[in-house]
Amino acid sequence: MIFNIYSNDANQKYKKAYFASGCFWCVESIYENLKGVKEVNSGYSGGKTTNPTYRQVMSGRTGHAEAIEVIYNPSEITFKTLVNVFFGSHDPTTLNKQGPDRGTQYRSIAFYENPIEKEIIENTISELLFNKTYYKITTEVMKFKEFYLAEKYHQDYKKKNPYNPYILNVSAPRINKFKIDYSELLK
Repeated sequence: MIFNIYSNDANQKYKKAYFASGCFWCVESIYENLKGVKEVNSGYSGGKTTNPTYRQVMSGRTGHAEAIEVIYNPSEITFKTLVNVFFGSHDPTTLNKQGPDRGTQYRSIAFYENPIEKEIIENTISELLFNKTYYKITTEVMKFKEFYLAEKYHQDYKKKNPYNPYILNVSAPRINKFKIDYSELLK
């Protein structure tokens, strides 16, 4: 799906992509650093509860994972590159956890909206396993249904709370490693 969003150039076209790979504070910051990414929003996806709250998602009973919505310019960055960043910026071998975070709400999910995106994700997984980058991958490949925006205080959390202990001890090291590994993609 390509659509227009508010910008200085009314003809500029953007697409959306959705990923879940642990705490959305960190994942949001990773994708915001990419050339071609206009905006990233934190939220919830992959579950059954309509309009969930953070507290509900953290209970593990909604089926949702902390997820991000990436609004990007496909003429500047491809869906394949976004998928490569997804697999390269978290541990897709751990089931229902990332770093110190545990529970289904932190599971790894690559969402697709059409057969081409599904094929890109599945081919990337096959390549990573064939090349022995990972010995197994527990990432769910899931048809995108709905994204629920997280509460306002979760948006741009790292930028607004740079000295939060979680940000300093968990998010910052993950983001810094990403910046080293993917320096050619940074704004």
